[in-house]
Amino acid sequence: MTTAPRVRRPVISLHDVWKTYGLGEARVHALRQVTVRIDRADYVAIMGPSGSGKTTFMNIVSCMDAPTRGRYLLDGYDVTNLEETDLAEIRNHKIGLVFQSFNLLPRLNALENVELPLVYAGVSRSQRRALALDALDAVGLGARVKHRPAELSGGQQQRVAIARAIVGDPPLLLADEPTGNLASAQADEVLEIFAGLNAAGRTVVVITHEPTVGERAKRIVRFSDGRIVDDNRLAARLGPPPPARANPNVASIGSRTKGVPA
Repeated sequence: MTTAPRVRRPVISLHDVWKTYGLGEARVHALRQVTVRIDRADYVAIMGPSGSGKTTFMNIVSCMDAPTRGRYLLDGYDVTNLEETDLAEIRNHKIGLVFQSFNLLPRLNALENVELPLVYAGVSRSQRRALALDALDAVGLGARVKHRPAELSGGQQQRVAIARAIVGDPPLLLADEPTGNLASAQADEVLEIFAGLNAAGRTVVVITHEPTVGERAKRIVRFSDGRIVDDNRLAARLGPPPPARANPNVASIGSRTKGVPA
């Protein structure tokens, strides 16, 4: 008796998604007929000029907004028509978000900032402290856990934000212009961390307008006028991404979060 091959469940699956704002002559189609699948352990750059739809795409994928029409499955769950309370829970457990402006709380130190998603998830103090320390060590900030954001460089603040995004071991890491506020050397450090996380099996989606950031991904999906106009896998053409220097403890975070509520 032969066993049927196991079908891999995509982390992101959008089918015929539209997003429309306004009514009548003022109606604007920010997304049009967007159908795309992103599998586990992929590394995708979403690119396009201003007004192309990439920000609206991110808002849909991050469950910050809902499509006007179409269907969105996140890690196998249909989230198209969920209520806001359910979407908030989905965001906390399924998506790790990294923003251009870091979004760290200035009165909390690095460790406390990273612990926050686990506080909302109801994780015990001892477990969330251990997980947050692991996440900070994974991004190379094990010696900066007691520093507040004002005491850290921009690159270090973004690494704290990445640690916060991965501490609950979500299936999706979603980054919006993550290097936009960083000098080139700091941006390289952040991109190397993304490469290391992806090499450890994490799905990474980066929204960017910077070609140098997009070229570090495995695949580029380009938007124009609300539509996907190009979906190109880079691995066969450009080879693997540059070697990552991210801490190998990245790979251990998932095994430490098995007790975290999902």
